[in-house]
Amino acid sequence: MLIGSYYKLARASIRASRWRSLLTMLGIIIGVVSVVTIVSIGEGVKHQVRRQVENFGPDLLIVRPGQTLSRDTDGNLTGLSVWGAFSGAGALTDTDIKAIDKAENVGMVAPMSLVNGVATYEDKRLDNGVVVATTANLPDLTNQTVDFGEFLTDHDEGRFFAVIGPGVAEQLFGENVPIGKSIDFRGQRFTVKGVMTKFDSTPFVSGVDFNNSVFISYATGKALSEGNAQVVQILVKPADAEGVDRTQASIESALLQTHGGQQDFSVLKQDETISAAGNILTILTALVAAVATISLVVGGIGVMNIMLVSVTERTQEIGIRKAVGATNHQILMQFLVESMVLSLAGGALGVLLALVINFVLRVTTSLEPVLSPIVIVVAMLMSLVVGVIFGVVPAMKAARKHPIDALRFE
Repeated sequence: MLIGSYYKLARASIRASRWRSLLTMLGIIIGVVSVVTIVSIGEGVKHQVRRQVENFGPDLLIVRPGQTLSRDTDGNLTGLSVWGAFSGAGALTDTDIKAIDKAENVGMVAPMSLVNGVATYEDKRLDNGVVVATTANLPDLTNQTVDFGEFLTDHDEGRFFAVIGPGVAEQLFGENVPIGKSIDFRGQRFTVKGVMTKFDSTPFVSGVDFNNSVFISYATGKALSEGNAQVVQILVKPADAEGVDRTQASIESALLQTHGGQQDFSVLKQDETISAAGNILTILTALVAAVATISLVVGGIGVMNIMLVSVTERTQEIGIRKAVGATNHQILMQFLVESMVLSLAGGALGVLLALVINFVLRVTTSLEPVLSPIVIVVAMLMSLVVGVIFGVVPAMKAARKHPIDALRFE
């Protein structure tokens, strides 16, 4: 028999019990949806990271607490510690900021410090945002622009002015232009003097979500925190864009002195930021996708159980086919192809559902899932493999049935 004949028999059998077939495919569908969606989100975030790095420019340097990168003797990137930046070790201080500002070839410096507390406006709270203390250089360093009003200036240091992201404007004020209105934060009233343009911001690169941030002057944030503000990173632009490596080395040398020779900090170039973020995302995506793959295995077990039931129910059919000349190989192929068709159909439905979920995520969230053709091909191949592996036992059981015993079965 040709493969087309086996397919027709499989299709007829599946159509004869549509609901049972759909329930059988459910495990495969869930597994494929989970894997494809997770991989798509991971790839989408990688694209966002690359795009934001391009927006920042190739010469931006980011100084962060914690040793997140390891290098060989030539200074080449060799490893990544996921936990380095979150361990609390190697905190950055005002002394570090001053040392960086005096380092060779440093043009602009902007510290970013998180200030604890919740910003409010009347009866509304900023629950999905942060307050960042920084300096007037931030927009120039990150190539950001102000949509309405203006950004903080050097004259605003120590004063109660704020610039907000578009997400904050929507959350607290329900409008795009709340210039002149006031935000209450830690017992002080801050006048809104600007709203930032919507920014393609990912915390992997920027450290915080700029769209949902309230920016206040660094001196004001320090005063509100009684000198204990947490510096999450320091952004640096070289005076000479061609001297990024030289600037990176000079900053590292300066910080080694302020940290007593202990390299509990990282100075990241943009290509290293991409590499670090990419490695983290790849590891996380692989781990979560591996867990989601368990759903495929469970789905495969479901396919095997239903196929075993189907073999028992169709024992007389097997006996009749063998009585008129069907071989063991033909019976085996009939049930194996049916298992493969069930799994492939589940895989196809899973991919379609994943496409719908990706579309919904793009419309309703800031995520931008990217589904490449290779992911679809791999998902379908995984479904096919599951169908083959879990369809072999039922198919062999059907092929081994004796025709006389099968005909007597009731």
